[in-house]
Amino acid sequence: MERSYFISDSYRQQSKELIKGGYDLHTHTEPSAFHRALDDFELIQEAADAGMAGAMIKAHYGCTASRAALVNLHSHCSAKAYGGLVLNHPVGGLNPYAVENSLKMGAVIIWMPTRDSENCLKYGDMPGDFFARPGITIFEENGKLKKEIFEIFEIVKKYGAYLATGHLNSEESYALCKEGRRYSVNMILTHPEWDRTKSTGNIQKELAGTGVLIEKNWLNIAEGSVSAQEMAFNIKKVGAGRVYLATDRGQAGFEHPVEGMLRFIETLLGEGFTGQEIKTMLCTVPGYIVNRTAL
Repeated sequence: MERSYFISDSYRQQSKELIKGGYDLHTHTEPSAFHRALDDFELIQEAADAGMAGAMIKAHYGCTASRAALVNLHSHCSAKAYGGLVLNHPVGGLNPYAVENSLKMGAVIIWMPTRDSENCLKYGDMPGDFFARPGITIFEENGKLKKEIFEIFEIVKKYGAYLATGHLNSEESYALCKEGRRYSVNMILTHPEWDRTKSTGNIQKELAGTGVLIEKNWLNIAEGSVSAQEMAFNIKKVGAGRVYLATDRGQAGFEHPVEGMLRFIETLLGEGFTGQEIKTMLCTVPGYIVNRTAL
């Protein structure tokens, strides 16, 4: 359930300065199978107006690399759009061919299954889901990773892109990240404070120690999955140099991603983070991701 979250106006001007040059690598826009608050062009225009460097267009049921390319060709904005791919059923699930195709078109993040993951479906359909389907897991019946995962590792590594855990459960996410790092793949642990994908602060710290980047989402605070205090505690445990900030915003009826990021920055300032720490999480770390380089 969404909850109100108010921050003192004293941080608003500071947040407007800190957001400049930043990225939001988790937003949802139109066109989409689900109604969104804004479209791709509006997202990038608003990001540019705020002085941001770029934003990621994420879609649960399709590749967004071509959409990002069109935005960058025609928007004439200073902010850049980025695309990725989520490995849900409409693209064939754990489909190495879809991964190769999307990365060849410029995708920078490949997500494991989200709405179609076995873990996520155990909680029931998410709002707007429109088809019945079996859940996708990365494990064979014997508990080992499926062979497709290793094929995906090799493709993501070849392009220098990043592989993210999506809506896998904590056990799957841990195994994927550990094995991915063993193969020197750039890995992301996705929103570990969300109810369906929670990982403890200690696990986050352990994975960050192997080179995994940890995503922190404003939505998880806004919807009440985690308190600002717990989010801040986990960030400090991991260290700002292994964390990047994102909003997971774009849902119809709520604030747009740029406003969500401003609120996120204000919240972290209120929790005692320095401007430099926020710049690291907002600009430096995601900068490695969009440039498809290892941190």
